[in-house]
Amino acid sequence: MAILDLDRFAATPLERDPFDFVVVEGFVRSPPLCDIVTGFPAVRGPGSYPLDNLKYGPAFASLVAELTGPELRDAVADKFGVDLDGRPTLLTVRGMGDARDGYIHTDSATKIITLLLYMNPAWEHRDGRLRLLRSGDDLDDYVREVTPLAGTMLAFRRSERSFHGHRPYIGPRRSLQLNWVLDHRVVRRELSRHRWSARLKALNPFAAGA
Repeated sequence: MAILDLDRFAATPLERDPFDFVVVEGFVRSPPLCDIVTGFPAVRGPGSYPLDNLKYGPAFASLVAELTGPELRDAVADKFGVDLDGRPTLLTVRGMGDARDGYIHTDSATKIITLLLYMNPAWEHRDGRLRLLRSGDDLDDYVREVTPLAGTMLAFRRSERSFHGHRPYIGPRRSLQLNWVLDHRVVRRELSRHRWSARLKALNPFAAGA
């Protein structure tokens, strides 16, 4: 059985206000979800980490294979009406939030589509819930607030209006971020930046998160 529920994704309408996005709860099917959460990489510090230096379980590895496979790419391309053929992917994970996370931003112009998949078994906190915003200067002016529960997915088309952010949360906050980007130079640059940041944080756990 496939891990990702692409039928549920296809049936969920694309929202266009204030930018193109879709939120799918239960995007990861229930039977494998517990094993995926259990096998999530042990990320000790804040910031984004590439997968190549992390250890994780077989169910998580199967999830990664589906996230970076052609079936999801085609489904996302169809949903957003964009051509992703030949566009490389960049996949990173986050495991911890800190006080510097959540600032309002749009994502960089090198990203075409951003997909966030959350992996927190429960979330009762007010903070750390991602908000999709109408502007870049008011965190309370939002159209949707996404609770980062395990299996919930948010995807959006990056634009000059794709403002998002959340109130900072300090503590475990697990997610995967998948981006379709312009070219392989972006992947090499971003992975190099995240690897360097991870090395710094390994030496100094109080270093700023990426």
